[in-house]
Amino acid sequence: MIGTRARFVITICAGSFLLFLVQPMIARMALPRLGGAPSVWNSAMLVYQALLLAGYAYAHLLGRVPARRQALIHLGLFLISAIFLPIGLMGWQPSADIAPALWVLWLLGASIGPLFFVVAAQAPLLQRWYALSEGRDPYPLYAASNLGSFAGLIAYPLLVEPLLALKAQSILWSLCYGALFFLVYMSARRLPAASPGEVAVETSDATPPDARRKLHWLALSAVPSGLMLATSLYLTTDIVAMPLLWIVPLGLYLLSFSVAFAARRGAADLCLSIAPLILLIGACIAFTGGVHFPVFIALGIVTVLFVASTALHARLYELRPAPAHLTRFYLLMSVGGMLGGLFCALIAPLIFDWTYEYPILLVAAALLLPDREAVLRLPRLLWENAQRRVWLATIMLLLGLALSLVGGGLVPDLKSPLIKTISFMAIIGLAVMALGHRWLTAGMLVYLMLCLSGWEKLSQSASGMLTRSYFGVYGVANKGDSERILFHGTTLHGVQNRAKDRELDPTSYYAPDSGVGLAMRHAPALFGPRARIDVVGLGAGTLACYVRPGQSWRFYEIDPAMVAIARNPADFTFLSRCQPHANIIIGDARMTLARQPAGGADLLVIDAFSSDSIPMHLLTREALDIYGQRLARDGVLLIHISNRYLDLRPVVAGDAAAEGWHARLRHYVPDKRDEGRHYAASIWVALSRDPARLDQLVRLSGREQWQLLKPRPGFSAWTDDHASILPVLKIRP
Repeated sequence: MIGTRARFVITICAGSFLLFLVQPMIARMALPRLGGAPSVWNSAMLVYQALLLAGYAYAHLLGRVPARRQALIHLGLFLISAIFLPIGLMGWQPSADIAPALWVLWLLGASIGPLFFVVAAQAPLLQRWYALSEGRDPYPLYAASNLGSFAGLIAYPLLVEPLLALKAQSILWSLCYGALFFLVYMSARRLPAASPGEVAVETSDATPPDARRKLHWLALSAVPSGLMLATSLYLTTDIVAMPLLWIVPLGLYLLSFSVAFAARRGAADLCLSIAPLILLIGACIAFTGGVHFPVFIALGIVTVLFVASTALHARLYELRPAPAHLTRFYLLMSVGGMLGGLFCALIAPLIFDWTYEYPILLVAAALLLPDREAVLRLPRLLWENAQRRVWLATIMLLLGLALSLVGGGLVPDLKSPLIKTISFMAIIGLAVMALGHRWLTAGMLVYLMLCLSGWEKLSQSASGMLTRSYFGVYGVANKGDSERILFHGTTLHGVQNRAKDRELDPTSYYAPDSGVGLAMRHAPALFGPRARIDVVGLGAGTLACYVRPGQSWRFYEIDPAMVAIARNPADFTFLSRCQPHANIIIGDARMTLARQPAGGADLLVIDAFSSDSIPMHLLTREALDIYGQRLARDGVLLIHISNRYLDLRPVVAGDAAAEGWHARLRHYVPDKRDEGRHYAASIWVALSRDPARLDQLVRLSGREQWQLLKPRPGFSAWTDDHASILPVLKIRP
């Protein structure tokens, strides 16, 4: 027979595993309908946190009735929620004028709400049942719960997604839901009929937590939750919106609970000790960008998340109440997590034009860490004398401010890389001296970020150079005297040549000899003078200047903020000078294209990037079918697949082979003769159902320009039902 503790641990782990297996699964189901922007995942996380909060509130309220009645109510709710099986998305489609954030919240909440709610409630509820049954400390079971959650997240990208189609995933989850009902029933049978344990717990003389303690719990829960979402946004902005990356921050966030609430305190105490040092790494990451995204930066930011979350959650564990107040404690933890989610998913995009929430949360984390003796000997010696503490702290704060002003370039006579480096290192030294003192540490974090590029970022915000929407953060800036650039995250999205008489020259990925450049230049020969051209992804509007008299153009862009940038002559003049009355349709490409008349385009260009990657749902067989319906039978489809981290050639080749399309690839690399024209290397794939039309494009361009795109043996074409990025990950970017 399985012992009582083992039975409860297995049930709690199984429920948490199932709960967090469904998160990436539902997000994957939603991709074809919601798009792949990182903010979609943040909104999804907000829905999960709201449902988790509702489940914890239900568990807390249920504690007011006798234990056996709790079991009957909960098992009954399990059975009622089963009518929503098999799990999946509802078929509702929104009107075009509904805000994306509201649509995502409603769709996900209505689709999985009842099932998620009942599974979310069972973790705190069963911990309470364990305390009633055994009269022992139930908090270590929370560590087991989060291990189960972590296992569910890891299992999805590594096992479930590569091996099972979405329909099979839904059936598997539904079967596991039934198994979980049985486990909860078996655990409920361990509850004593007379509930003597319940009386012992409820009549505990433990002092109820006061308002200040509750606020402390809220803050310690909110900051790690917000850091998790901010880290997710940072990662998915520059690689690809996919569950494999979404689950990394969430998985580490959950794992931090397991470490922080474990019975053995060694790892948790270590994280509390080193957290101030690790936050310095986060401060450096927050304000060091550029067009490259090295692997060590990704490792650094997830390390910051894990250590900071573990430290703050360990502090939560230190402040935990007696078991009599367990469900209230978990409820307030859930409220705090929800507040962190609200801040990052809804409030920050509205009030900030850049991702300022991440540095704000780093500073908040530093302020929430307890004052304790520094790990290093020198800082301990500096602060031993109580009389000099105030003077020393004041001098350090003033000196740090001065160094941030000098290093940030606000002193004209002291602008140089050497001065910046010296200032940066000096602030690092001050931060090390401040270890163990949370207010000073927080101040040094602020000065460090200002010294790196914080003052510059604030200046860009003040001057209106940055734009933030639900779909990302965009920036428009001059790079030297010769070019004006548009960037999303750390990825270049458009360049305009500022040299005289070259303002309308195509640049970056759209050079005349790139794949799309060749197709645009030869469009009159391919389709006649009245060619019909559709472009998905507006960017700075560079492609607009390929227009020829008589042609009919139509642009599709998901983000109104991008349209405003492209239309504003103060930012870029491609649209205002080449197509001032351009026809631009707002919305996700798949949904807007599906509503257009069939056969209405001769050339269709797919250039819809979310930072560095095309959203996954635009590269499936179903997406290709939509493109085919929009194109004329002999039309040509151009897909931009340049990417630092994914080799998307097998994806497009597999889709083409499965749907009967013919494909050619153009890998363009500018040569030295093009220096100064701001061309960029790019990879474009041309596809057509008419091999003669594709051969004509190859002949007009020069046969050496295009190569045959062959499917990779054994590679399965992506579909809405089944797709995995593991086979196309680049080992070295």
